[in-house]
Amino acid sequence: MKRSQILSSKTVNARDHEFHVGKETVALYGAAVHYWRLEHNLWDVILERVRAIGFTTISIYIPWEVHEIERGSFDFGKIDPSKDIDEFLTLCEQKGFNIVVRPGPQINSELTWFGYPRRVLEDPELQALNGQGTKAVLTQVPRPIPALCYAADKFYDETALWYDAICPILAKHAHPNGRLIAAQVDNEMAFFFHVNAYASDYNPASIGRYRAFLKDKYGGIAALNKVYGEAWSSFDQIEPPRRFEGEGKESIPFYTDWITYRERYLIDSMDRLADMMRKRGLAEIPLFHNYPHPLGPGGAVSGFTTPFNLMELEEKLDFVGFDCYSRKELYDHVKTIISYVVGTSRYPYMPEFIAGVWPWYLNPGDLGDEEFVTKVGLMQGIKGFSRYTLVERDRWLDSPVRRDGRVREDHAEMFRRANEMAKSHGFTAFKRQADVLLMANRDYDRLEAASVLVSFPGDFLETPSGFSEYPSFMTVSEGSLGFREPIQLAKADWFASFYRSLTENGTAFLLSDTALDPARWKRFKVLVLSSFEYMNGALQRDLVDFARTGGVVAIGPQIPRLGDTMQKDDTIQSALQRAARQPLGEAGAELGTVFTLGKGRIVHLVALGKMAEALKAAVKGVEVVSFCRNDPRIDVTIHRSEKDSKRVIAFVANPTADPIPAEVTFDFDMKSVREIWDNRDVPVNGRKVNEQMKPYTVKVYECTL
Repeated sequence: MKRSQILSSKTVNARDHEFHVGKETVALYGAAVHYWRLEHNLWDVILERVRAIGFTTISIYIPWEVHEIERGSFDFGKIDPSKDIDEFLTLCEQKGFNIVVRPGPQINSELTWFGYPRRVLEDPELQALNGQGTKAVLTQVPRPIPALCYAADKFYDETALWYDAICPILAKHAHPNGRLIAAQVDNEMAFFFHVNAYASDYNPASIGRYRAFLKDKYGGIAALNKVYGEAWSSFDQIEPPRRFEGEGKESIPFYTDWITYRERYLIDSMDRLADMMRKRGLAEIPLFHNYPHPLGPGGAVSGFTTPFNLMELEEKLDFVGFDCYSRKELYDHVKTIISYVVGTSRYPYMPEFIAGVWPWYLNPGDLGDEEFVTKVGLMQGIKGFSRYTLVERDRWLDSPVRRDGRVREDHAEMFRRANEMAKSHGFTAFKRQADVLLMANRDYDRLEAASVLVSFPGDFLETPSGFSEYPSFMTVSEGSLGFREPIQLAKADWFASFYRSLTENGTAFLLSDTALDPARWKRFKVLVLSSFEYMNGALQRDLVDFARTGGVVAIGPQIPRLGDTMQKDDTIQSALQRAARQPLGEAGAELGTVFTLGKGRIVHLVALGKMAEALKAAVKGVEVVSFCRNDPRIDVTIHRSEKDSKRVIAFVANPTADPIPAEVTFDFDMKSVREIWDNRDVPVNGRKVNEQMKPYTVKVYECTL
């Protein structure tokens, strides 16, 4: 049964951007506290410090590696009091905290073995393999470790020993018995950061599951042979690609099926672990997962979908988030991550949200970065987070609370103000306003991932070369593969142009990708996405249906004629051939063409260099949430209360190193405006607000209409 079908039956659930415990809507403003790293006699005082900063939730990693004495034997406090997780959970409950637990099996947490017992990592049967058939190794501090194969049944047999020990303790505290209200399944599952398509996992168990995936997709070998242009007699003959050697469009499905399988690998792994947790007493609380941030070093704004598939994973788990560590200079990085989660997840939660830093981070930033990124997170629409990590410990620096209980008052004050602002002004009751959805096209992200030519291994450090395990224009094939241009490169140009142009136009938009259930499109009036010569057939049909029922679909630069298997599929083209058409905007065909379908329209955009003008013309006549400002560097988001239509929270950001005298004009009249971070009234002139914006600042305005 899909998770969405059983959410309503639970007393604790996450849905519609809200987290419910019984009849109460709660905010998961959480702080990570690592009990086993702290002196037992300091637990009480440290939790008091955390509560004084305004946190209502404690997020707790529980490491298999730390608790296991030998295989099947564990210490939960009898030997070392600091390992008494039952006592720590009880203490959290006594102090009124809600609790989120993260029992792995993988937790990272800057532990040497990532939370696994060393014996598990050293078992050859459990090790993931790279494309050359050798161990896939993650470079990390203090020493490299082998990546594990989550396709091997033996891995789950070993994990069952850990779950058999820890889950009964957790079940004692799970709501309604206690205040444990959510649990994370594993941690940052991304092939141990081997995101590169050919870096992992070629373990025989994984190859077996890959073949089963192909059989499930195609049904029979004849259907696969037709798409691949092969003559195999059995699925057992098929070997996965170990490097990209594609030369034409006909070769694409062979490679992109491997990419799609890698998404399925992660989903099936988390589903299996979640089922194990539910069977051991955690069936009545939400289970979630945290993907690592999907954008790579530098904060690019495209190529962020595969191997992550948030939508499909949320059919197995209750909600899924992305972790976020960033500096103030990477505003678009933070905006993209969080806008994507807000536009996609049923509960926009940041499972790890910047607080302090790991010692080997080359450019860690400072408290000013943490304040700016905190405000940007709230600005983009997150509804819950875990501050990783609020209490300092080994291998983590500059946290608000020191491991001996002392407090860095300047740090604590910033976090306290953020918590107080969000709680006292009821941020959980506000929804970010956007009528436009910018969609990354997963078809083309898969092609980009498949066509990478340089196979970087997983690397938890910032490499001296500056290259990343994520594909980029520096590492991806420039071959056109029989198309007008290399789609795997051009798609990033089009996505970035859409992103910049919507921002420049002052159009409020959210992000998602083409795996999003079309039923979720209904909350938007306009969809914007790239389209080249091929596109998934079901997606083509859904886009046509969206337009016919009154929506606007803006696509470009091509009208697809093929499906994603490179077989003929001209669903959109056929619909447009029968539609009335007219040139887009005053510039005519230079910008594109508008096709009227039913109650709506499909707009074919062709002018990459005039995208802002083209998108403005494309949405003309559609009432969308928007704003005007005197300087295009200023960014704005608008949030409306679900309970009181007269209340609006507006965020105005200066994400640059320059001071800007800002004038922002909203599309609604305001009686009064108050900046609620600094608690001061702001002069308002009808719809206009003027503010002198210092570098890297965010103003938070509560507006009364």
